[in-house]
Amino acid sequence: MSFTVQEASGCSTAQRTVVRGSFRALARQLARFTGIGVVMTLGYLGLYVALRGSLGAQGANVVAWVASAMVDTAANRWLTFGLRGRRGAARAQVEGLLVFGTGMLITSGSLLAVDALVAAPTTKLELGVLAVANLLAGLLRFVLLRHWVFAPRRQVGGAR
Repeated sequence: MSFTVQEASGCSTAQRTVVRGSFRALARQLARFTGIGVVMTLGYLGLYVALRGSLGAQGANVVAWVASAMVDTAANRWLTFGLRGRRGAARAQVEGLLVFGTGMLITSGSLLAVDALVAAPTTKLELGVLAVANLLAGLLRFVLLRHWVFAPRRQVGGAR
């Protein structure tokens, strides 16, 4: 949603209230998404470290991503986007896995880049790179979840 101050000044009071309300709703969603994201990122990184020794960097990344994807999608469905009940939950999980797949590609690509640039990367370096990659993937996830998976237009007649 983009507009100039001049355009906004031409809006009625009701229109400005709707725009302010939309921004407040977006801010609330973003705050909840961020809170869930912080918790899930810590869980993902902890699982990555626990599995890194036995599965290697890429294997640990994939398992940690998949393990956190279902919990994250369910939490965001309920807490961020306010959807309740079973209706649409299975579809949301499948689409959520696709959304998480994009994030996994981002993090896997970042690990490949580290391996290509550094002969023997430390776990600390990998965690730093994964944290940054996870932030970028999180922004993309929010957009995809908000505008595709949990888009209000897709919830007509559904549980809310």
